[in-house]
Amino acid sequence: MTTVRITRTALTRGTLAALSGLLAGFAALTVAELVSAAVRPEASPVTAVGGAAIDRTPAGVKDFAIRNFGENDKLVLQLGIVVTLALFALAVGVLALRFRRTGSAAVLAFGVVGAASAVSRPDSTGVVDGLPSLVAAVAGAVLLYVLIGRLTRPRRVPGEEEARDESGWNRRGFLIAATAAAAASTVAGAVGRKLNSRSAQDAVASREAARLPAPASPAKPIPAGAQLRVPGLPPFTTPNSKFYRVDTALVVPKVDANSWRLRIHGKGVRRDLEFTYQDLLDRPLIEREITLCCVSNEVGGPYIGHARWIGVRLADLLKEAGVKPPSRGGKADQIIARSVDGMTLGTPVEDVMDGRDAMLAVGMNGEPLPFVHGFPVRMLVPGLYGYVSACKWIEDIELTTFDDYDAYWVKRKWARKAPIKTQSRIDTPKPFGRPEAGTVMVAGVAWAQHRGIEKVEIRVDDGPWRPAQLAEQDTVDTWRQWSYPWKATPGGHTLTVRATDGTGEVQTEKRTKTVPDGASGWHSVVVTVD
Repeated sequence: MTTVRITRTALTRGTLAALSGLLAGFAALTVAELVSAAVRPEASPVTAVGGAAIDRTPAGVKDFAIRNFGENDKLVLQLGIVVTLALFALAVGVLALRFRRTGSAAVLAFGVVGAASAVSRPDSTGVVDGLPSLVAAVAGAVLLYVLIGRLTRPRRVPGEEEARDESGWNRRGFLIAATAAAAASTVAGAVGRKLNSRSAQDAVASREAARLPAPASPAKPIPAGAQLRVPGLPPFTTPNSKFYRVDTALVVPKVDANSWRLRIHGKGVRRDLEFTYQDLLDRPLIEREITLCCVSNEVGGPYIGHARWIGVRLADLLKEAGVKPPSRGGKADQIIARSVDGMTLGTPVEDVMDGRDAMLAVGMNGEPLPFVHGFPVRMLVPGLYGYVSACKWIEDIELTTFDDYDAYWVKRKWARKAPIKTQSRIDTPKPFGRPEAGTVMVAGVAWAQHRGIEKVEIRVDDGPWRPAQLAEQDTVDTWRQWSYPWKATPGGHTLTVRATDGTGEVQTEKRTKTVPDGASGWHSVVVTVD
């Protein structure tokens, strides 16, 4: 019986020690939330460590995350960090039961890691970004030390004997301290979240107050025949709420348009320029239909969307700064666009200044840019994958050369230059669908931005290629819908599509991965006809 009692006591103390570690970790995170409100939300340890993890993740792993988790990849990462922290906290609590000071020191060490991550981030504002992690670590270490003190056999103190049971530790004192810590941590977290949300209110108000002027060069109406009436086809214009999002920002930047500034400087710039948001709105604006595509889009993938954008011609701003393209003797051949979160994208100067509708966009589908898509201003260049052209939350443009500087993704083994490849996709019928025998409408989209789509062909099984019916082309910078009436016969069939762009180049059959410059290959779906 004595052995059983000792075992149960040890088990209880071990469980409560693990709980102590968990409470210390929870307290640390909530204190960090509170302190980050005085610094900036991006300096919180979960965001900082998550950002550092993203920066150090190999391209193939990032591609896997996007492929399998889609736009939830950041949520999965954040959950993974929280779970890891919880496991660490549990282990540290158990460790502290035997080595009290060592356990508390481990919490402090973890805070140093968080602080180092925050300070080393590309968007770091300096050593102050390390404060949330450091203050949080101190709070967590002190709390763990106190809670573990309630679980260990203390030296006898007159007047306290009655508070301790036969096991020698203060059960009641532990429960009181743990409950108080949990309550205080919850309050601290709530206050921190409230303060952080207030810091974004000015940004939200500035977007609500923004009024986009009529463009000096409006887009032509979308041809009525650009949208095919085939069930299962996506709309020609992608609603803002449905537009894909692929970026590395764990916390979507909320930038106040009233304080936002854009600087243009660097090699070949005769005079540096700086613009406010209102400066851009006061300039002649262009409105264009442009389809964007992410380089992480696999064959047949979803990371493509179309919108009507309004903004300022980027080439005009560069010319004002005295920039010339390399073909006319310019010193710079690369634009480095920097985001407020430290992201850098490298774009060929020649592509921006060759006459295409490269712009600093301020509007999307008739409204100011949504925050997730770059408010107040983002850059986009038709014909280039987003990672070399579509900088969101842009605040700096530096003229340089490809020899002198590698942008964020190039440092991670992606190609320096990335024109969008000719691609096509079958949207209906869906893979493994079971259409009925008879005429089945096969339909989808094809794209080759800045070259346009000339032809789309369909093949059933190993049969001949048949021309699909093309919807009307809007512009060479937009995707194009297509359809094909297939006389389906019972049994299993493979449907394959390929496109030919406006230059006469046929989409390649060669299958490649997304790294380093975009996927290629024909899209196929397998169906069973009943």
